Amino acid sequence: MATNQGKSAGGKARALKLTQAERSASASNAAKAKVENRKLPIATHGSIEHPLTLGDVEIPCYVLEDGTRVLSLRGLVSGLGISSGSTRNGESRIVSFVDSASIKQSAKTDLVYALNNPIKFLPPHGGRSAYGYPATLLADICEAVLAARTSGALTPGQLATANQCEVLVRGFARVGIIALVDEATGYQKDRAKDALAKILEAWVAKELQPYVKTFPSDFYENMFRLRGLDYPPERQNYRPQYFGVLTNDIVYERLAPGLLEELKKQALKDEKKSHLHRRLTEEVGHPRLKEHLASVVTMMKLSDHYADFIDKLNRIHPRFGQTYALALDQADR
Repeated sequence: MATNQGKSAGGKARALKLTQAERSASASNAAKAKVENRKLPIATHGSIEHPLTLGDVEIPCYVLEDGTRVLSLRGLVSGLGISSGSTRNGESRIVSFVDSASIKQSAKTDLVYALNNPIKFLPPHGGRSAYGYPATLLADICEAVLAARTSGALTPGQLATANQCEVLVRGFARVGIIALVDEATGYQKDRAKDALAKILEAWVAKELQPYVKTFPSDFYENMFRLRGLDYPPERQNYRPQYFGVLTNDIVYERLAPGLLEELKKQALKDEKKSHLHRRLTEEVGHPRLKEHLASVVTMMKLSDHYADFIDKLNRIHPRFGQTYALALDQADR
C-alpha cells in the first residue's frame, strides 16, 4: 500500500511541475492512447504465468480474439538464445542477427520485415499493450538458421544460436507450434466452440430451399391430442400460435447446438417470413430433420399426455445448450 501511495504522490508532484500547455498535451496524448487501445486486438488466452515450455526455454504466448497465435517479443528473443537490447547503431539484436548475410540468404520469407512489424495487442488481464509475433515466425527463423548452418555460412558466434534452433525444431516436430501454443494458453479447451460454425454451415442453407411439406400431418394431429385440443380443428389448417414455440423446443433445439438461434438470425434477414426448416441444407439439415420428426411422431403416439411425451423426448433427444422458457406449465418442459 505504501508503495502505491508513493507512486501516486510522485505522480502528483510531477504533474504540479508541468505547465498548463504541458498538462493539456499530456491529457490529449492519454486520450489518444485510449482511443488507439480500443482498436487493438485483444488476447483471449495466455499469460506470463503459463508460458510455452520447450526444454529449459519458456516463451510467453497468447491467442488473439481472431485466433492468431502470438509469441511475445521477449519470448521470441529468449527462445533463440539471443540477448535483448540494441546494437551500437540502434538496431535490435534479433533484427541484426536475421539480417546478417549468412542468415538472410537462407530465409524463405522476409524475416526482417516481419520482425520490424510486430502485432500490437492487449493482454487478457488488461493493462498496457504488448507486442508479439505470429507463432510460426519462430519456426521460420529456426529453419533459416539451420539451413545456413548446413551450407556452412554461419559465423562461429552464430553457431550457439543454431544449436538452440535445433532444440526448438525438435520440439516443434513432436507436436507442432500451434498445438503447443493452444496447450500452454488453455485455448484447446475452447477450440470445440469453433466447430459450431462448421456445424451450422452444414445445417443452414445460404439460400431458402423451395417449399416442400416437411412436417407430417401425424405431427400436428398428435400435437392437438397431447395438448387436449379437438382434431381436426373447425378451421382448416388452424394451429394455436404457441405451437410454434413448442415446435422450436421439440425440433430445432434438439437437432444441433445453436441451430435455432442461427435459423432465427437468418430469418430476420428475409424480406418475407418463411418456415425455419426451409433454411436447412438439403445435404445435411433436411435429412436429419426428417429422421428426427419420424422419431418424435413415434414418441407422440406412445405418449398419453404432453408431459409424458416431453419426458420421453428429454431422454431420447435432450436439448442442446441453453433452453428457452415457455409461457406454459412447468410440466410442459
